[in-house]
Amino acid sequence: MVMERNRPTLKAMLAQPDACVLAPGVCDALSALLATRAGASCLYLSGASIAYTRLGQPDIGLVSMSEVADAVALIRDRVETPLIVDADTGYGNALNVQRTVRLFERVGAQAIQLEDQSLPKRCGHLAGKTLVSRAEMVGKVRAACDARANEATLIIARTDAIAVEGLEPALERAQAYLEAGADVLFIEAPRTHDEMRTVCETFAGRVPLLANMVEGGRTPLSHAHELAALGYRLVIYPGAYVRTIAHAGAAFYAALLAEGSTASPAMREAMFDFDGLNDVLGTSALLERGARYGETEDETSS
Repeated sequence: MVMERNRPTLKAMLAQPDACVLAPGVCDALSALLATRAGASCLYLSGASIAYTRLGQPDIGLVSMSEVADAVALIRDRVETPLIVDADTGYGNALNVQRTVRLFERVGAQAIQLEDQSLPKRCGHLAGKTLVSRAEMVGKVRAACDARANEATLIIARTDAIAVEGLEPALERAQAYLEAGADVLFIEAPRTHDEMRTVCETFAGRVPLLANMVEGGRTPLSHAHELAALGYRLVIYPGAYVRTIAHAGAAFYAALLAEGSTASPAMREAMFDFDGLNDVLGTSALLERGARYGETEDETSS
């Protein structure tokens, strides 16, 4: 197991002057392990990534609270890297939000993200979204803040209002969520660099801002350094890993069915072999640790 005691919390990382935390998206314990081994200081678990990998479905609100909690628990059992968890709409009203916060915090989330979409919710970069009222979302943010047990747990408030109402109403909603106690603001899907700049001019310096990089989405893809220069403090790439493995997986299955074997050099170079994967997983160390608890024969017994 990859364990590092005394890791800084996400709250501590964001408190550093001029910090900009890059959080790659993960979908399960294996991806969390790979990202941690690569040096990630923070991870992001999206409901979309769980929908894609566990359900084979698009991000249209099909994932349940318990399915996300199961994923968080399995990730936390494997790595201690700070984890941001997408809680969608909180799975109901303000009381549901509180139950969600308590559960996600208990299984290992260091930050919990809530959004102001109404049901049925969908990916922030899909058309056709609808919103709850500003007052309802303010109540959810307040409920989330009241429910957390650890002051280091962050509440991230996301608004999808740009696509529905425009930039100015989105900024107004974000201000209301900040006043309700949100620790981080996530103003989803700005459509241009100018809109991103306006978001940062409005809030940077007062509260950490989250930028969402979606390949093929509505927001221009930008380097993390560029986003930091604008004023963003947290940058997520929530679905890039799943898009990568889906692309690679489609190519793999097509090649396997065409060739009838995985023996070709190209296919072998594109994968870990048996020993290589076990090295990544730390199989030898785990077996050695398990051996310490093995039974030994009692020589005095008859």
